[in-house]
Amino acid sequence: MTASLKAVEAAAMELTAQDRAELIERLIDTVVPPPPLHPAWEEEIARRVAELDAGLVESIPAEAVFARMRAMIEAHDAQK
Repeated sequence: MTASLKAVEAAAMELTAQDRAELIERLIDTVVPPPPLHPAWEEEIARRVAELDAGLVESIPAEAVFARMRAMIEAHDAQK
């Protein structure tokens, strides 16, 4: 292992687990790029981006979605 690689590894180990996981995903993509999307998915993504750009739909922050889902799961579990 080279000195620069050791330095990068040491710096990476100072990151949070979540940041290290994101770094791993980014590095893997540089070695094994993800497969191309099916053309139908490309069209769907373009359609949704156009709707967002035109102001036809409102995005919901991921944190709000996850909080709502957790509440739904907890409510479901409480019914058992």
